[in-house]
Amino acid sequence: MKYEAVIGLEVHTELKTKTKIFCGCSTEFGAAPNTHVCPVCLGLPGCLPVLNKEVVHFAVKVGLAFHCDILLHNKFDRKNYYYPDLPKNFQTSQFDLPICLNGYVDIDVNGEERRIRLTRIHMEEDAGKLVHGGTTINTSDYSDVDYNRTGVPLLEIVSEPDLRSGEEARAYLEKLRSVIQYLGVSDCRLEEGSMRCDANISVRPAGTDKLGTKAEIKNINSLTGVQKGIEYEAVRQARVLEEGGRIIQETRGWDENKGVTFSQRVKEESNDYRYFPEPDLIPLELSEQWIEEVRRELPEMPDARRKRFTEALGLPEYDAAILTLEKGTADYFEAVVAAGAEAKAAANWMLGDFAKKLNEEGLTARESPVMPENLAELISLIDKGTISGKIAKQVLPEMWRSGESAAAVVEKQGLVQISDEGELSGIVGKIIDANPQSVADYKAGKKKAIGFLVGQIMKETKGRANPASVNELLIKKLEG
Repeated sequence: MKYEAVIGLEVHTELKTKTKIFCGCSTEFGAAPNTHVCPVCLGLPGCLPVLNKEVVHFAVKVGLAFHCDILLHNKFDRKNYYYPDLPKNFQTSQFDLPICLNGYVDIDVNGEERRIRLTRIHMEEDAGKLVHGGTTINTSDYSDVDYNRTGVPLLEIVSEPDLRSGEEARAYLEKLRSVIQYLGVSDCRLEEGSMRCDANISVRPAGTDKLGTKAEIKNINSLTGVQKGIEYEAVRQARVLEEGGRIIQETRGWDENKGVTFSQRVKEESNDYRYFPEPDLIPLELSEQWIEEVRRELPEMPDARRKRFTEALGLPEYDAAILTLEKGTADYFEAVVAAGAEAKAAANWMLGDFAKKLNEEGLTARESPVMPENLAELISLIDKGTISGKIAKQVLPEMWRSGESAAAVVEKQGLVQISDEGELSGIVGKIIDANPQSVADYKAGKKKAIGFLVGQIMKETKGRANPASVNELLIKKLEG
């Protein structure tokens, strides 16, 4: 029997506020354990929470960007459960009246557009972090608790079960991250835990509408992990059903090293959490006027920017899609074009050698030591014929290392392209005389032999010879 995967994602993104959701403690990442805590976020008796307005502001921005209905009347609830990293023994979240309902995200997978519906977006506080003495909680003699993250504001974005593959789930997550980064409300760094994903997966016979029993994979912290974990779990469930077994509703973990999911605990239902309205926080009452003010703050979104890059700048769809995925990259590209570079040439460099340097050093475009105007200058030197494209590939690493302009590097290292016909003619003649066999091959009709001669000339000039001029002179001398 052929089975179909049915997937819904719950994505938690940490909001980039300076302080926590209900107190004035810092949200800075990487501080010494338990230094960003206070009686409020530790849940000590007699302490009352005060809602951070910026959290509401960011939540509305995200909701509008994803076409959600903003509930003018919404409230906080207590989600009751016990775990060592939850000092209050409950999490302040939103249940039946979240700040955002419905909405959608459009994704593109292999040239096919799909619309993934959203169930809700709600605000909540983060829990603390367990630091295990060993590899896992089961293999550790002890676990320490760091409460710095307790009370850090989160948005939970819940999708409908509209995804059908690990590839689609990855594309959906990439789109979420891109839009949220454009909004400036979160950096969405999976490696730092500021974006985390829970995947709900079930399988059913292909062509049927009935949903199967789902399993949830918790806290996957990489795009690759999301895709591979979903793919593995879907195959596992199908195999269980084929063998006559049944799927139990449970929470599973993802073992990145082994490439498998593993059972953690039986999955809780919503009534297990005993939700009830948070008595220490009054319901939120938002106005239509304020919502419209927030709407006017929305920047150009990735899809709109991609469309502009293709229509106004003439970029291929692929180039535009890659360049607009991260706002910092798109901003850098536009700055290069504004500095005078032709759009396609700028895209080629940014998706080629420039991207390679960023990846090697683990940097973003914003963190590049080469300023946009300097990359534009490098492209301009190629267009003017001052240097060749090959020489430019040598110039960029030196610009990266020294921070100097392209012109300064070219002048310092004597890399100006040789285009003078008189100078080139002597070099061409020398190479022809030194390679009689290649000359004979060319004259015998083996036209590819000219490639060897060009290579020798470039070697002789250390790549500085103008390739077009070299080809022209060679043909003239060989056929003259």
